Amino acid sequence: MDHNPFLRKAPALAGRGSVEQPQNLEWQTRAAPPTEFENRLADALERAFAAGAETLADVVARLNEMQVLDASGARWSEASFEAEMRRLGE
Repeated sequence: MDHNPFLRKAPALAGRGSVEQPQNLEWQTRAAPPTEFENRLADALERAFAAGAETLADVVARLNEMQVLDASGARWSEASFEAEMRRLGE
């Protein structure tokens, strides 16, 4: 399984009757499977780090060298990469 179907969409409210029962779920905490873009980006990031990228500038340069474009089809900038990581981390 590549996502957690039991993940709540909204935060639980504390109070009577809202205590969740513990479950042994998959480690994944995604609410949906990763998109094709997310999979391509993850694969490219693995290759970038394996090639020795250590700084934000290194990662962005390596993604652009590999011609892995951002979600809009543009080359990465440090700002666009940081914005995408923020979005994916929500």
